[in-house]
Amino acid sequence: MVTGCAGFIGSHLVEALLSRGDDVVGIDSFTGYSERETKEANLKAVASDAGFSLSEADLVTCELDEMIAGSGGVFHLAAQPGVRQSWGEPFENYVRNNVLASQRVFEAASRLDRRVVWASSSSVYGNSTSFPTSEDALLQPISPYGVTKVACEYLARAYVESGGLEAVGLRYFTVYGPRQRPDMAFQQIIAALRGGTPFSLYGSGGQTRDVTYVGDAVAATLAAMQVGRCSAVYNVGGGNETSLREAIALIEELSGRRLVVDRKPAVRGDAGRTAADTSRARAELGWAPATTLRAGLAAQLDSMDGGLSVTPP
Repeated sequence: MVTGCAGFIGSHLVEALLSRGDDVVGIDSFTGYSERETKEANLKAVASDAGFSLSEADLVTCELDEMIAGSGGVFHLAAQPGVRQSWGEPFENYVRNNVLASQRVFEAASRLDRRVVWASSSSVYGNSTSFPTSEDALLQPISPYGVTKVACEYLARAYVESGGLEAVGLRYFTVYGPRQRPDMAFQQIIAALRGGTPFSLYGSGGQTRDVTYVGDAVAATLAAMQVGRCSAVYNVGGGNETSLREAIALIEELSGRRLVVDRKPAVRGDAGRTAADTSRARAELGWAPATTLRAGLAAQLDSMDGGLSVTPP
């Protein structure tokens, strides 16, 4: 079972599971940052696959037991994403769609003895003081979104320790690639290049992120279900730490176009730097990122409807 199956990472995970011969039950509420038509397009390649069935449902209110009981394991990727939008009144949605939804998945999976691999985030680290950052670093989120992900980590641990749940958490570091969410920077840069419109650059552009290609993130997710240690959390980072300025320059080079930049003040909740220590995932999952930033961005550019000219990687 894959929750958030129509989302960015979720839809890629569904494709990978089907391609290896698994049957997949997907759950998605079709809410969040992406328009419904965008999420439906994410599932276009699998919609007619006999091994895939889709349930449009809200994890907070739906009946989960029957769906989970019919599965061999649960990939829980559904969430309310985004750091900048988690302040103020929208925080209620983050509590509901992250904390409450995860609690219901953990509760049902523990009752039915099903293993859960679930999506945490590098946002739990906030402004870390050690780089690359290991899973043992202090969790000090600087956004309400990050706070909800820390809460989910403690919930998972409680169900492991007291409820018999088998759970493995994955702290994804800035995943990118084809079908990236429209609110994320690379997708916004490419959209601005296509439309000839300005891209809003918040802060100096010197902030860095350890960016992870979606295919590498999916490979780590599959490995976590197979061999991940119960109660462990793993950093999933691409080893491609880059500043936003550097990413813009590379996308301009690949596309052969020049970006118009609209500079804006830095926003609260954005970490200055992220860099993942992936030694635990390498040792315990037998996983390592395989995609360079140049190759990954070329694939993302090439996947856009209508496309942009792309210089071969």
